[in-house]
Amino acid sequence: MMPASWQAVLNAMLESVWLVDPMTLRIVAVNPAACALLDLTEHELVGKAVIELTATPEDQFFWEDVAAGLSHQIHSETMVRSNLGVPIAVERRVSRLPVDQHNSVFLVSMQDMRQQRRIEASHERLMAELRATLESTADGILVTDLSGSVRNYNRHFARLWDLPEELLLQRNDQALYQYLAGCVVEREAYQARLIEIERSRPVQATDVLELHSGRLLERVTLPQYSRGRAIGRVFSFRDITQRVDAESRQRLAAKVFESSLDAIFITGPEFLILAVNPVCERLLNKAQQQLIGTPARELFHEPLDPGLFARIERKLAEEGFWEGDAWSSQASRSTFAVQISWVLLRDESGAVLNTIGFFKDNTERIAAQQRIEQLAYSDVLTGLPNRLLLSQRVEFSLNIAERSGGRFAILFLDLDRFKNINDSLGHLFGDRVLVEVARRVGQALRDVDTLCRLGGDEFLVFLHDADAYGAEIAARRILEVMSRPFQVDEMSFSVGCSIGVALYPEDGRTLDELIKYADIAMYRVKEHGRGNFRFYQPQMNVDLLSRMKMDHAMRQAMEKSLFCLHYQPQIALDSGRLLGVEALIRWTDSEFGKVSPALFIPLAEETGFIVAIGNWVLGEAVRQAAIWQAAGQAVTVSINVSAMQFQQADFVQRIERAIQAVGLRADLLELELTESILVKDVDETLARLHQLAGLGVGMSIDDFGTGYSSLAYLKKFPISKLKIDRSFVMGLPNDESDRAIVSATIGMARALGLSVVAEGVETLAQRDYLAALDCESFQGFLCSPGLPADELERLRANLPT
Repeated sequence: MMPASWQAVLNAMLESVWLVDPMTLRIVAVNPAACALLDLTEHELVGKAVIELTATPEDQFFWEDVAAGLSHQIHSETMVRSNLGVPIAVERRVSRLPVDQHNSVFLVSMQDMRQQRRIEASHERLMAELRATLESTADGILVTDLSGSVRNYNRHFARLWDLPEELLLQRNDQALYQYLAGCVVEREAYQARLIEIERSRPVQATDVLELHSGRLLERVTLPQYSRGRAIGRVFSFRDITQRVDAESRQRLAAKVFESSLDAIFITGPEFLILAVNPVCERLLNKAQQQLIGTPARELFHEPLDPGLFARIERKLAEEGFWEGDAWSSQASRSTFAVQISWVLLRDESGAVLNTIGFFKDNTERIAAQQRIEQLAYSDVLTGLPNRLLLSQRVEFSLNIAERSGGRFAILFLDLDRFKNINDSLGHLFGDRVLVEVARRVGQALRDVDTLCRLGGDEFLVFLHDADAYGAEIAARRILEVMSRPFQVDEMSFSVGCSIGVALYPEDGRTLDELIKYADIAMYRVKEHGRGNFRFYQPQMNVDLLSRMKMDHAMRQAMEKSLFCLHYQPQIALDSGRLLGVEALIRWTDSEFGKVSPALFIPLAEETGFIVAIGNWVLGEAVRQAAIWQAAGQAVTVSINVSAMQFQQADFVQRIERAIQAVGLRADLLELELTESILVKDVDETLARLHQLAGLGVGMSIDDFGTGYSSLAYLKKFPISKLKIDRSFVMGLPNDESDRAIVSATIGMARALGLSVVAEGVETLAQRDYLAALDCESFQGFLCSPGLPADELERLRANLPT
């Protein structure tokens, strides 16, 4: 038994205490601290085998040694098991104490280590965080005590000072300080400053150090405090080399900005102006306060290029630079030309910082350049392009023409008997005449053409993209304006000219060749009486004369009523009935004989006479249709409408007046339109077609498939009939392609609710094949060619009704 006084001692102890029987190794007494530690009552602990409370192999081995008499004491940190079996960290000491001469006990004292472990863990976390903070800072850090002994530094400090490996591996404060002093350009001043810092009371200080490596380091000295008293110093080093360099360059840039002869503006990433220099204020006649915040796009414009600023932004984003010309304006004067250079600045990550624009007034330079170009490329007297400029333009056209098969013409123009004007009235007077000639001829040409003065009274005309017909028209216009009287100093007189024409590529493939041949052609004109034009190629002159003769005869035929209409029947394939007739113009001339429409209709379209012919055909066709209507033999008459006739402003009104004048039912007139009419200016064409449909006039597409065939207009336009061109009918029924085209056309027309007429049917096989495809009607020589009205009436009498 344990003396009662021992229990009182145990209860007074702060440590947790067990008393263990050395024989049974069971607890015989505990104090309240032990109960609280293990969350067990005294009753639960007394009598418990000590081995049950051990939580480490070390304790198990110790108590086994005690039982064997091999060990009597131990002192170490270990773990004991709580009420819930959770290990508790403790510092544990076991000693054997004698009770009397014959008995002893083991005293087990324990100190709870959990709070200390938590403090240590917290301390370790704090140290780790401090180390991470030290290493993650952008500055180099050196920590010393008040006497200067180095306590710590981070890796960035070592990098900034390029510390050698031996100083990193071995701690040597004296060697470190010697090395740092050796890196500084002004070593003595550096060391004196260090001594001054150590001797003064701890305060914040800032210095700039220049190293032999070229770096500039900013050193900030901060006192380190603990519990209100200074315990050391923290030296923070920052590389300010780039910053100082940037500041220096910025100061230099500011001087350049203020003193530059160019206008300069600076914008942010959104192209809003942040600053302008004095020249910019002066050039724009606006103060800086007025310009700041203004979008840069408002400074410049280009009337012919509305997308200018979008292109500038794109070029700056892609290449970081743009240079070009534009226009600017100011309140005190009109717009003026400027030359601009624009750069974009980015930071290290690629984000846009600013843009800087430089510009200057370009008015004088452009004027000088234009004057130089004028002197180099133009005739001094007339201001016309000279031979050099003409050569450049023709060379450009030659290159394009060789690749694309283009054409152009050269006209050589020489004034007739101009020497007489110079000899009688003087050269000054002659010069004024030449200026007037240049003005007149220039007005007779298109904007794309070039008039050039070779010298004296010789001129050249370059007709861009012109064939023989275009050259003929231009030559006639020039002769017409030159035929008008000239008036100089109240003197009225006439000046004629002779023109030679050479064509590319027929007459030559270089400018020199074309000029030579046009010159030859011009002299042929002079040999034959002057005041006219002539092509270099003899056959072209023959063709020209032939067309001129036929054009004259065609106009005479209209006046002499030599035109007439024949009517070709359109026959139903299923019944053989007459469904309608097509009016075909015919012309018999006393000199030319029977003239095919294939010859005179294209000529009429070229000269514009087709409108007069079309109006005559309209009047004659509705007159005959009204006669048949009055006789009870009404039949639909279709007429061909040319594109030029259809485009006349009063076309719909003319149709309406024609059918009302003779009392013809509108549905007995059908207009055959070509596909080229329908696809030109679709909106206006659609409106006009609906006006015609409103009159009740029928409309069909002539020669379907030979032009711009589109399902879109078949759906959109009020068309009721398709006419399959004879070129697709000729090969039936043997040609596979023709069969496919005709079959597809008929099927498509049926799906769209349109009727179909096949033109040019000449054989029974063709007719039978079309009938098998359910084609509604046909016309062609198989039934009849075009017939005069009285012959058509006799043919109709023999057809089924």
